[in-house]
Amino acid sequence: MDMDIEKLMSLEVTTVSRRSQRLAEVASAVFVITQDDIRRSGVTSIPEALRMVPGVEVARTGTDKWAIGIRGLNGRFADKLQVLMDGRSVYNPLFAGVQWEQQDTLLEDIERIEVIRGPNASVWGANAVNGVINIITKKAAQTQGLLLTAGGGSFERGFFGARYGGSINDNTHYRFYTKGFTRDQMNSISGVNANDAWHSARGGFRLDHSRGIDQFTLQGDIFYNSIGDTFDKTLLSPPIIQSTAARGHNEGGNIRLRWDRTLSEKSSIMFQTYYDRVDYKLLTSTQFRAESFDIDFQHRFSLLDRHDLTWGANYRLYYNKVFDTEVITFSPRQQTNHLASVFVRDEMTLIPEYLRFTLGTRIDHNDFTGFEIQPNARLMWTPNSENSIWASVSRAVRTPSRAENDIVLNTRILNSVPGTNTIIPFPVLAQIVGNSNYNSEKMIAYELGYRHQFSQNASIDIAGFYNDYSQLRDLVSPVFKDISVHSSFPLHLIYPVGLNNNASGHTYGVELSTDWKPTQRWRLQGNYSYLHIRINSNPIFRSIDPTTGGADKVSPNHQISFRSHYDLSERMQFNLWLRYISSVDFYRIPGYVTMDAKIAYKPIRNLEVFLVGQNLFSENHREFVSDFIPSLPLYVPRGIYVGGEWRF
Repeated sequence: MDMDIEKLMSLEVTTVSRRSQRLAEVASAVFVITQDDIRRSGVTSIPEALRMVPGVEVARTGTDKWAIGIRGLNGRFADKLQVLMDGRSVYNPLFAGVQWEQQDTLLEDIERIEVIRGPNASVWGANAVNGVINIITKKAAQTQGLLLTAGGGSFERGFFGARYGGSINDNTHYRFYTKGFTRDQMNSISGVNANDAWHSARGGFRLDHSRGIDQFTLQGDIFYNSIGDTFDKTLLSPPIIQSTAARGHNEGGNIRLRWDRTLSEKSSIMFQTYYDRVDYKLLTSTQFRAESFDIDFQHRFSLLDRHDLTWGANYRLYYNKVFDTEVITFSPRQQTNHLASVFVRDEMTLIPEYLRFTLGTRIDHNDFTGFEIQPNARLMWTPNSENSIWASVSRAVRTPSRAENDIVLNTRILNSVPGTNTIIPFPVLAQIVGNSNYNSEKMIAYELGYRHQFSQNASIDIAGFYNDYSQLRDLVSPVFKDISVHSSFPLHLIYPVGLNNNASGHTYGVELSTDWKPTQRWRLQGNYSYLHIRINSNPIFRSIDPTTGGADKVSPNHQISFRSHYDLSERMQFNLWLRYISSVDFYRIPGYVTMDAKIAYKPIRNLEVFLVGQNLFSENHREFVSDFIPSLPLYVPRGIYVGGEWRF
């Protein structure tokens, strides 16, 4: 709150170009969630914080499950979104998406979250199709001393966090943290307990060392989650599937090493490597082990004064082993895949201080489709310090996952023939079967944006887009000879549904965000998003395929967010967050309005106590339904919790 809007627009972001740029000068639709935004909102997870961003759809499907997408085509595994933690990719190429319950850290240690709406594949590679989310944590020097936080309430049953930061010498700082929480289970429409209470423990460290022009970072985390799930009995019911409820866990860790050398203001070298491992076990549903190893290098330098060049290379190894369950099987069970890429980006100054043109491309090679080329062109015009206009054209691809090649997924029991009203008098189990010839999904995006600074205390940001998709995933009916009889009790037919790339579509929309400080103690932030989707796909499966065929009815057309931050005094803050989400017609979920509120009070300098209410306008509401894995549709409940934070 000490910063005026002009200073906020001068915040530096790094995700767009892999170098620091002022937010106001970025030729892309970028939104930054600051640490102050996180603290004032009262959110307890990273997915909840992402609700602040225009164009981002955050829908909760369970206590530990979210569907998060940008500019449409959302799902439990939103496959066109690249997510990074301090530049470390957490995208899961096994299922093509992000498992959000595994992506966490001490929220007080997050410096900012940079969200790019629209493709940035020329910098971050395949799967950065609809957007990029980069969660950036503070340097160890910024987290010195001891921090303790704890609390609990209705849905947030209990939580705690502790962090200690110190220094070895003037050039070497470190921190250690631990956190844990327990969250209540959700209930279905009929009041059935979903058995999805979530218990989590996590810890980690960061070590930063600087020596002249060099900076080194060593960082690591470990985690354990106890989770659960319940299948929708109307889709997968016993005795074909023996059990509909299960508890399980996932656990893992990662370690990251990064070296930066700053040669000059426009010349630098970066090298980063990391190792990541996850073990996931949810009985009857999903069990797998995954390991990844990544090496990333980039070099930035200037050429002829008007060219700011960045080039780099990346290699990633991904190993996974999947264990058979009642719902999912893979053939082969284990596999190792490799991804290699190079990229180059040139930012050219055409007219100093007024006009810049950026041209870049990235070439990836993967084991499924071979080479993929993803170019990008951006133009930025700043006629004066109050206005900036930008435009871009980009190509991006979403490469196949192992699931699309090798999976057999028991997805639902059919009561009628797809695409007809013919009732089936005996059980028919629909299975999605992978296709070894599955191709990459492709998108060409056209974007236009405008930013205006009204004064030191008011600004507006508008972005419009048109995305043209081709070779999207679609479902294909089996030929008669592929339908088989399964002799186990009860006798039932197997109806295999194949995958192909015959679907296409386009989306367009506009996103608007405003920021205004009417007084030194009061800040208002609002945003609005409009999205339209049109899909061409196999009409037989549109009513049962939310990921493509029904995608035009899965994402809300309108989203509104309004936040008010008010300092009642130097010791007390009052924060409100109002949201409106229009209907999700595919799942027959009506639009809803909800509000969060947080009151924080500092009785003494280093102690803050707070009261938070979430989803206050109704006892519960629906947001989304799990797609391929048929989890029970659930209500998101109202929640109230209290807590405190002590720093010294």
